[in-house]
Amino acid sequence: MTNRIYVCIDLKSFYASVECVARNLNPLTTNLVVADPERTEKTICLAVSPSMKAQGVHNRCRVFEIPPDIDYIMAVPRMQLYIDTSADIYAIYLKYIAKEDIFVYSIDEAFMDVTDYLEMYQMTARELALTIMADILETTGITATGGIGTNLYLAKISLDILAKHARDNIGELNEESFKQELWNHQPLTDFWRIGPGTAKRLMSSGMYTMGDIAKADPKTLRSLFGIDGELIYDHAWGRETTTMHDIKSYKPKNNSLTSGQVLASEYSAEDAELIIKEMTDLLCLDLVDKGLVTESLTIYIQYGNRYGVPASNGSIRTPIATSSSRILVEYAAKLYKQIVRPEGGIKRINISFNNVSDEAYTQYNLFIDPVELERENRMQKAMIDIKGKYGKNAIVKGMNLDKKGTTMERNEQIGGHRK
Repeated sequence: MTNRIYVCIDLKSFYASVECVARNLNPLTTNLVVADPERTEKTICLAVSPSMKAQGVHNRCRVFEIPPDIDYIMAVPRMQLYIDTSADIYAIYLKYIAKEDIFVYSIDEAFMDVTDYLEMYQMTARELALTIMADILETTGITATGGIGTNLYLAKISLDILAKHARDNIGELNEESFKQELWNHQPLTDFWRIGPGTAKRLMSSGMYTMGDIAKADPKTLRSLFGIDGELIYDHAWGRETTTMHDIKSYKPKNNSLTSGQVLASEYSAEDAELIIKEMTDLLCLDLVDKGLVTESLTIYIQYGNRYGVPASNGSIRTPIATSSSRILVEYAAKLYKQIVRPEGGIKRINISFNNVSDEAYTQYNLFIDPVELERENRMQKAMIDIKGKYGKNAIVKGMNLDKKGTTMERNEQIGGHRK
């Protein structure tokens, strides 16, 4: 098997950089945070510019945590702008690499298998990465960093740990250089997939570095973390068997559609039932739009911290596999009443449609009128067409007009933030 070479590119402080460029400001020297000033000082900053980081302001901090002696610009999140800019940068990747060899990991990060392109371009992996990064900077004004590795893991680690200290913003690793350069690196949380909880359990067993993990008994790691212990052990040696082909050919055994929202204030159990119905109704339109049906749904409810009420959740099966809002809203409301804890103020709600499948699997039984279901389905499709042409709020249901409803406001947002 041919050895592969991967490049991982990250867009530096992406949201903040986009906002700086939009203002004709230098993203690397401008003090800017992306946060909504209409929310409280406890709101999280979605991004901070590199110069803010250099002054000790950490990413994803809360507004009140920013030192008062730092002058900065607060930019209201504009999610559609970030999505459009990310799409423009993806188009730059496609100038050099075929889509089959690109995996978009997040809105600001992508992996590329460049193995078969190096000979064609007569470049090293570093030269190709620098060329792409320079194109991004020239086209969009956004600085990128890069990681190069002989597998996907090493590309990611060289980006996360080495690139930030490199003069050309690129880190590069193979299995041997990984051992030499990073076996003694601390803290462990700098490594991909090792969070504070995992690091704490490793250190409690005497493993403070990747070198310690590599020299440990794999059975110990297996007993601590189950199957994930094997992955941690392989990563300690710089090994990763997953390839770009594996990612592109992966198909999950089970599919689901999920919607969640954090409520602006704590809702009573009675008021939150409206949110359950709204969210379920919107998910039903998503099913219809994708030509899918579901046979069960799950609800998760989280309460305000001051109540000390544990989160509640549950699942319920529907009588048939369907995309009918009438049926699914009814069953969602039924499940909600079974699991909700009225003594707690509701702060977060998640709803999932489970085991979704093609609408060809729509079922009927003696107690459900197929003609009525078909009529509802045509009505749902008409609503989707109207929303697509005139905007999501062009047609709404009566419940959406209730003062406690959130659908109309959320229709003007992307990912819970302004467009």
